[in-house]
Amino acid sequence: MSIDYRKIRLPEVGMPTESGVVTEQVPERVGAAAVADPTVADPGPLGLAAFAATTFMLSVFNARLVTPATLEVSFLPLALFYGGVAQVCAGMWEFKKANTFGALAFTSYGAFWLSLWYLFTTILPKLPPLEAHRGVALFLLTWTIFTAYMFITTLRINGALVAVFGVLVVTFACLTIGAWGPHPNITRLGGYLGILTALLAWYTSFAGLLSATWGRVVLPVFPLTPAAKATRQ
Repeated sequence: MSIDYRKIRLPEVGMPTESGVVTEQVPERVGAAAVADPTVADPGPLGLAAFAATTFMLSVFNARLVTPATLEVSFLPLALFYGGVAQVCAGMWEFKKANTFGALAFTSYGAFWLSLWYLFTTILPKLPPLEAHRGVALFLLTWTIFTAYMFITTLRINGALVAVFGVLVVTFACLTIGAWGPHPNITRLGGYLGILTALLAWYTSFAGLLSATWGRVVLPVFPLTPAAKATRQ
């Protein structure tokens, strides 16, 4: 049996996936390459959960809720395998589903955790102790800039992601300023904001998981475009 791909209804601009992440319009052309594989589950909840868990653990140390500071390295295995590898895999599956935003976000932040793991385990021990904090600050500034334009993009998706990325960009900004000084109290504020970011990301992940398993919207993500709202009715 052959399939006429021209008759398949492609995703509309602004249409959210189960995790509330927007899907781009796919060009209408004949061929299987133009159609997202329906056998691939929504990777959004995985990517958000991996990001949330690793962010939460590191932020607890940044906020000084757990002492001594030497315990901070205990977040590195989570950063490598869950925040890093698992999140990059989620990004690759978002490419498969023709979701540019999700692919860019999960692949990039997965790479963030992998690079942070490498920074802590390999680079920082080789830097002069009195100057290492500036290298960390520059690293964080790079991700502050990236997160800022990702936040702007979420304004066309849904309120849940606006909240996640809005708090995240402020978190990165505080951590950047705190590392550059160094200003320990600003870093501590960044830690508390990071915990809030993690909770928001967990909420968005849970909302996507519930929608996928229950077959209906249980937790709202507050879609912001007409097309996205139509799919939630």
